[in-house]
Amino acid sequence: MQLDAAIDAYLSHARVEKGLAENSLESYGRDLATLAQALDRQQVVDVADVRALHVLQHLVGLSKAGLGVRTQTRHLVAIRQLFRFLVKERVLTEDPVTDIELPKAAKKLPQFLDVDEVERLIAAPDVKTPRGLRDRAMIETLYATGLRVSELVNLPAEGLDLERGFVVVRGKGNKERMVPLGQIALAAVVDYVGNARSGFLGGRTSDALFLRAGGEPMTRQGFWKLLKGYADVAGISKPISPHKLRHSFATHLVERGADLRSVQEMLGHANLSTTEIYTHVNRERLRHVYGQHHPRAGLVPKEPAG
Repeated sequence: MQLDAAIDAYLSHARVEKGLAENSLESYGRDLATLAQALDRQQVVDVADVRALHVLQHLVGLSKAGLGVRTQTRHLVAIRQLFRFLVKERVLTEDPVTDIELPKAAKKLPQFLDVDEVERLIAAPDVKTPRGLRDRAMIETLYATGLRVSELVNLPAEGLDLERGFVVVRGKGNKERMVPLGQIALAAVVDYVGNARSGFLGGRTSDALFLRAGGEPMTRQGFWKLLKGYADVAGISKPISPHKLRHSFATHLVERGADLRSVQEMLGHANLSTTEIYTHVNRERLRHVYGQHHPRAGLVPKEPAG
């Protein structure tokens, strides 16, 4: 079967039998048309003649053309679907691309704030006001615990263990974990609870620890906006987000020698591999410091990719 005819048959199957969305069909169609052009240049026009090497050469061509890993992956997914269909329909007896692995994306290192920037951010709220007490307590808690913003705004008042200095968090998969709060953050939360929280309640009741006016829980969007405002006050030019404070929490712990298992537990990561990214952050940071200050820094070899 000619490749063009095979692609048409697959797209028809995907539309009718699989009910694939029109935009997905168009995307698959474009990617498979690019494959057909690449194979034509290799003088391969029949699907029975396609070999893994032909497809690999096509993928190498995509990479040389500057296409990113995600785009390359999308192309390979379309190709896999095509040949699986052809095997299922008994047009082919073997799938030539079954052993071709998806390209691996380089891990993007998380962005974080320096300790000085965190200190300036925490100092930005006016603690002479109830709003400032609340906001200081929220920022202190986020940096002290590394909570996800959803965990922070949904933190129940009963989740505070003031005696032992812990917060009890219900995270992803409804899993519960205990995270140390630290004396400074604990003092900020106690100050907010004792001197400001009741004013936000307005005579109502609420299970949430951090509140807006009228006793409503703080929202993710609301906290993000106030955090951005305080970053401006603190003169922090980096893009700011609650998740950047979570990254800062983990990075600063690893920099100071915390073991990854403990950091994993506090962050609520299911797999240690997710937490290991912070060792890469620390290594890059050490290289940067070395490069700035060591007289022979120019002799430091670059770290190999991957």
